[in-house]
Amino acid sequence: MTEGTLPDAGRIAILGGGNLGRSLALGWTGTGGLPSDSITVTRRDVEKLADLAEQGMRVTEDNSAAVADADTIVVAVLPRQVADLLAEVRSALVSGRHRIVSVATGVSIASMRSTLGEDADVPVVRAMPNTAVPIGEAMTCLAVDPGDEEALSVAEALFGLVGRTLTLDEVMMTPATALCACGVAFFLRCVRAASQGGIEIGFHPEEALLLAAQTARGAASLVLERGTHPESEIDRVTTPRGCTIAGLNEMEHHGLSSAMIRGIIVSARQAEDLAN
Repeated sequence: MTEGTLPDAGRIAILGGGNLGRSLALGWTGTGGLPSDSITVTRRDVEKLADLAEQGMRVTEDNSAAVADADTIVVAVLPRQVADLLAEVRSALVSGRHRIVSVATGVSIASMRSTLGEDADVPVVRAMPNTAVPIGEAMTCLAVDPGDEEALSVAEALFGLVGRTLTLDEVMMTPATALCACGVAFFLRCVRAASQGGIEIGFHPEEALLLAAQTARGAASLVLERGTHPESEIDRVTTPRGCTIAGLNEMEHHGLSSAMIRGIIVSARQAEDLAN
């Protein structure tokens, strides 16, 4: 999508106002600039959505009513709750009008279609954003069945408001969980470790954390904005017998790259086990 383009998503119903559902609502209305009154958020304990209501969003405990009033349905409940939720709202779905976007980890398109039944002829998109949604820096992976490209384009535009998107074959959605969703924690741990090193060499904790976090942000931006390989950027700051290469080699002697690779592989295996 081009910068500044808003998605043709119509009215949006976010079924499940937990952490992710709330983040999406706030991201789309804040960073993304969608009007608050175009979004309805549901939750059993609707009083916990009072702050969203104060911002102009519609809130309700009635999932079917939210679906009937929307065009794009975002399924944002726990994976084990997806089947019951879809069974509850399927009679309110209208072919040619509604599209479903599920952010439930590990729930396949086939299983959702099975729950909806053959009569529910609506496109289904799987989406996997990470927790950087509220600040517009999320990485969202998307997957659809062939023939649902129109719904995919809406999802790409919608999640493009809160970061970047990548469309994958559905088989890659579970591995993407390890690299993108779990990956936030991995990189945050690296930032934390760098700040601890900064404290040991003399910085106050708040100074060390600022220096570490902004340096990590700048390093990632070099790759994203220049489109270069990380090693090319590393070569720019390493000199013969210099302090950078000395520190890098020490980290590699203790398994820095290997630990990160193994962590991602183990997380991917665990995600696959949970999905199965």
